Amino acid sequence: MTSDVVIAGGGPAGLAAALSFAREGWRVSVVEKAPPGVLESPSFDGREIALTHHTVHWLKQHGVWDHIPAEAVCPLEVARVESGRLGGQPLIFHAPGIVPGSAADDEVPDGEPLGFLVANHLIRRALHQAVRRTEGITLLCQTGVTGFQAGREMVQVSLSDGRAMQARLLVGADGRFSRIREMAGIGAIVHDFSMSILVCRMRHLTPHDNTALQWFDERQTIALLPVAPDGGMGDISSLVLTLPPDDIARLRVAAPDDFNAEITRRTDERLGLLRVMSDRITYPLKAVYAHRFHAPRVALIGDAAVGMHPITAHGFNFGIRGQETLVQELSAGPGDPGDAASLQRFERRHRKATFPLFAATNAIAVAYTRDDGPFPLARRAGLMLANRLAPFKKAVTRMLMDPV
Repeated sequence: MTSDVVIAGGGPAGLAAALSFAREGWRVSVVEKAPPGVLESPSFDGREIALTHHTVHWLKQHGVWDHIPAEAVCPLEVARVESGRLGGQPLIFHAPGIVPGSAADDEVPDGEPLGFLVANHLIRRALHQAVRRTEGITLLCQTGVTGFQAGREMVQVSLSDGRAMQARLLVGADGRFSRIREMAGIGAIVHDFSMSILVCRMRHLTPHDNTALQWFDERQTIALLPVAPDGGMGDISSLVLTLPPDDIARLRVAAPDDFNAEITRRTDERLGLLRVMSDRITYPLKAVYAHRFHAPRVALIGDAAVGMHPITAHGFNFGIRGQETLVQELSAGPGDPGDAASLQRFERRHRKATFPLFAATNAIAVAYTRDDGPFPLARRAGLMLANRLAPFKKAVTRMLMDPV
């Protein structure tokens, strides 16, 4: 079998890359270990994805947005960042026009939300639907890449079902613990936070008002993300709770009444009594940054290249940016999707776009989860200072809302 591009991994980054490559006229094969039904109808995985305007613009351009139900999209009007239970001024980002003078300038339009929250499984389903309707893309399910050999003009790819493929580029979109990255001999920074995350949906008494909360509390980190209103009530939020693995394991199997009582207590009844409305799903908390994003005839995208800590809610957006940058640079090259100079330009651009936020996020995650010494007071002082710096808040707002 031959293709211009073989993509290992049928997750969001891999499917998005397939759409981008196909749009440029290249033939693409996506290799995915899961059966077709998992791609066609992915199950709820607890994750709500905060989409920037740029990401939404890309999804619209590539025919994905129309496959996401409008009633499942929750506009994000306000983002609050708080530290601890001892008071202190929160850091608040308002969508321009929500509060007079709130970070609006000539480059950020009034009347638009900061971003949009959509369940991850709905985005994955929409990407698959767009891929199935796009010529030039072949989905190869229930198989995986077991090896490859890169030559001067082609890469030979071996599959787990015994078949072989020939392509001009192999793209690793196979997650944080990428086998493609490993087989290419590319190392990675792996930051193990020794914590786990529990995600689920909770119903509450107080409306969320399209507000996302990131709360760095003593011995825990909590995010409450608004879910699209059910019947116009706005009474469901997505809980993202970070705790030591033993605590997360205990809460995952706790009786519903006990779980509800503990989460209500942990959130200080901010939204009233909380009731779990979905499965409770857990994930280990590790961040990954590849030493390189390419090798001869190989490129890394998505979490295989940059696996972010979730506190910035930017991992998915970087996945979209990364594949977009890759295809842009290859399309501007000599017409070879494995062109070495184009891959080098892709790496430079993507590293410049991702490394500062990756490093800052890891530093914040460490500083904001330590409760010894001066850390609690220092982080509260930092939030107060940031909240008073109008240029900083405008820059963050512009990053979220810039569609270009």
